[in-house]
Amino acid sequence: MIPEPFEYHVPKTLEEAAQLIAQFGEDGKLLAGGHSLLPLMKLRLASPKHLIDIARLDGLRYINEKDAYIEIGALTTHYRIESSSLLKEKCPLLPMTAREIGDVQVRNKGTLGGSLAHADPAADWPAAAVALDAELKAVSTTGERWVPASKFFMGLMATALNPGEIVTAIRFPALPARSGDAYLKHRHPASGFAVAGVAVRVTLDEKGAVESARVGITGVATAAYRASAVEEAIQGKSPTARNLLHAASHAADGVEATGDLYASAEYRSHLARVYTERALAAAVERATASR
Repeated sequence: MIPEPFEYHVPKTLEEAAQLIAQFGEDGKLLAGGHSLLPLMKLRLASPKHLIDIARLDGLRYINEKDAYIEIGALTTHYRIESSSLLKEKCPLLPMTAREIGDVQVRNKGTLGGSLAHADPAADWPAAAVALDAELKAVSTTGERWVPASKFFMGLMATALNPGEIVTAIRFPALPARSGDAYLKHRHPASGFAVAGVAVRVTLDEKGAVESARVGITGVATAAYRASAVEEAIQGKSPTARNLLHAASHAADGVEATGDLYASAEYRSHLARVYTERALAAAVERATASR
């Protein structure tokens, strides 16, 4: 299908973009990589009257190390994250997640900030953001603020962004000592989106027990969520196969799983448990190798 008619704007600065989105309000939509918004427009599930293309704001494309954090510009592509030597060393969960997204064309065009702001319930990045307690920088004509990922995803394609705010950067904690990351998913055969995707960071103590575990899950519910019951079940325990299996059994606790023609709610909950066990085991293996 062909999208509804719209006016196309190309701001030259972030300030101009913020002014335009504030001016048009609900009638305006930001365009970054376009792989989330344009399909909806073609299906006429989204019909903005004004399209504000921020893809030329090169100042929002970067990967920087700052103290114990990695800050990434919102327009940084999935491929750049996937291929970053800095991230492979300092925050390997991000390259792992990036390489699971779509195909080569999508990874070369799609952006980190665009995916997070779109908040598709089956997108990959929200799981990593939630698992790592990431923070998203939101900028508007009235100022800026950092929003924790734990409070950012509000529901089906709904976020904590206020009207007129633009995601400009995302901040992730670097990999601590004795830690390992993993991202695994069951991929939808047609779209490549996550039917269930699990992002994990595990830190071991000096004796080899689990000092902490962070688990983020996408694709199962209407928004990505932190599997706190899994984290509590494995913390302080030896990461044996039996203990990992027990902890993973809590992956869907307290969650209202969604169902569709491809996967029922029960099947998604099952996949959450299976992939949580696998991701925990992979993260533990990497954490053990780094000791």
